[in-house]
Amino acid sequence: MDNEYSESGPVTVTELCETASGKFTVGFSDGSEMKLSLDAVADLSLFKGRELSEEELASLRSLAALSKCKERALKMIGARPLSSKELFGKLVEKGETPENAEKCVAWLTGLHYLDDAQYAGMIVRHYSQKSCGIQRIKSELYRHGVPKTLWDEAIEEMPDTGDRAYELLCRKLRGTEPDRAELKKATDALFRRGFTWDEIKAAVRKYGTGEQE
Repeated sequence: MDNEYSESGPVTVTELCETASGKFTVGFSDGSEMKLSLDAVADLSLFKGRELSEEELASLRSLAALSKCKERALKMIGARPLSSKELFGKLVEKGETPENAEKCVAWLTGLHYLDDAQYAGMIVRHYSQKSCGIQRIKSELYRHGVPKTLWDEAIEEMPDTGDRAYELLCRKLRGTEPDRAELKKATDALFRRGFTWDEIKAAVRKYGTGEQE
């Protein structure tokens, strides 16, 4: 029986206290403690006085680490929307193991708390409303770790970017007849917002016909 435990002898549960709904603090005879979910407590049938083998204690540590990772992940996506890739990266940055981070991403995806397709649509709408062009929007989708397989469907919901380029050019030039330097400054600003040069050229041509309001 001794070979089932560490050299210091068996570890015994000395405290089992529910600190919140479904949350427990478990104390052990070696002076350590863990914060566990109800599922973890039930899985190993924990109770005060319960002796744990090395294998059971290792399993409990793994469950505790995963439970902590899940709690951290929930706080992260509660603070602001994230893509699966962003959440994974942030969890690892905080010290979670890649294995637990991956499990948390799968868990939250299964619960529909994490949805990359919806997130892609949100990014497209947000930057469209800020009068950004397709290149800027693609750049943001990439920056936020949205899989490229989801880009096209999200971008299809965008209104025509050509009109937005023209409207933005009108606001910048304010109905004036710009010189070359002023026009370059305005078109460079449109390019930084993610409009293509074809869209910018079309907006300049339209502005030059005197159609601006």
